[in-house]
Amino acid sequence: MSVPADFQYSLVIPAYNEEHRIRELFDRIDRFDGELIVICDGDDKTPDVVETIAATRPDLAIRCIRFPHRLGKGGGVLAGMHAAKTPFVGFFDADGSTSVQEMVRLFSLLGSSDGVIGSRWVGGSVVTIRQGILRRLESRGFNFLIRILFGLSYNDTQCGAKVFRKRALDAVLPRMRATGFEFDVELLWRLKRAGFVVTESPVAWKNTGDSRVRSSDMARMLAGLIRVRFTKDNGEGDATGNP
Repeated sequence: MSVPADFQYSLVIPAYNEEHRIRELFDRIDRFDGELIVICDGDDKTPDVVETIAATRPDLAIRCIRFPHRLGKGGGVLAGMHAAKTPFVGFFDADGSTSVQEMVRLFSLLGSSDGVIGSRWVGGSVVTIRQGILRRLESRGFNFLIRILFGLSYNDTQCGAKVFRKRALDAVLPRMRATGFEFDVELLWRLKRAGFVVTESPVAWKNTGDSRVRSSDMARMLAGLIRVRFTKDNGEGDATGNP
């Protein structure tokens, strides 16, 4: 479907094999004055479910994009960002850990910033159901390494609730390499290197108990980020496009 000219926002939803919970996500959306782009790259019936929902919810602008092969979490988000045509683009998880209402609030905070990322680790955040202690320790350790490797001062790079100005994304997406769960870190790093301003905001979040990130993924994420960080890239420019 075409995007109505008055739409300002697009939300990308990576939906790899989400047929059993994607309907619940849309059932909780009473209203969204923008486009919802669902990226389906699995081998289950998720795209069929999404297209059925789209047909029965004319009040929502839902676009389902199918891929015949696995893109990875970051690859799915990248595909949605490339497909978005609105001035403001965000992404959030299909598990419903962050609500659409919360994403709308993040959009409203953009102001003069080029991006706003939700954080579970700053004052004012509301985490109704927390992750287990081991996952939280892993998260803090990963964040510490990210600060050392990339010089990013954010408290939470991995929260699946982020919004950006499309012009900022368009400036850095061609250089993106990561397609896994490490995608968020590379995106924030490249935006920083290009001179864009991304701020961190408290977020309302709940642990769904069905995270797609496993402990074994942490090592792969770190290895992927080391490759990104230390692979020479002479093409980086500033926010104006100058070298």
